[in-house]
Amino acid sequence: MIEFTVTTVLLFVVFLAGLIIAYLIGRSAGAGNRDRHWEAELPGYRKDAVLRSRAVLGGQFSEQLAPFLPGFKYKPTECRFIGKPVDLIVFNGMDDKNIDEVVFVEVKSKNSKLSSSEKKLKEAIEGKKVRWEEYRVPGDLTKKRDSEIFDF
Repeated sequence: MIEFTVTTVLLFVVFLAGLIIAYLIGRSAGAGNRDRHWEAELPGYRKDAVLRSRAVLGGQFSEQLAPFLPGFKYKPTECRFIGKPVDLIVFNGMDDKNIDEVVFVEVKSKNSKLSSSEKKLKEAIEGKKVRWEEYRVPGDLTKKRDSEIFDF
């Protein structure tokens, strides 16, 4: 009975070793297949990322260059680039020191559409939900004391 138990244990150990070896071989083969798959797919993903990056950079460039392009209705000297949430603010008449209109300009290229925040901003402006507010910095924050000015 002891020999049978030793034989059984030995067979069980050999069986476990075979399972472990089979698992390691399968895992290695799977990793190789996965690596070959990504090696084949990676150039396409890189190309797509480069194209998207170029499109974004081209859009950002054209947003800032728009006041100087043909067909732009306003003077470049009266435009201020903001970027977000709107590309430009035009102070129409500023060159003549007589601002008679403030225009929010969103620059788009090709078939691009307004984002949800741009749509909301457009609705607020068209709904005349625009106002002027003035904020005054408290004097004690901006007043320099003689001891601070002449602190040697």
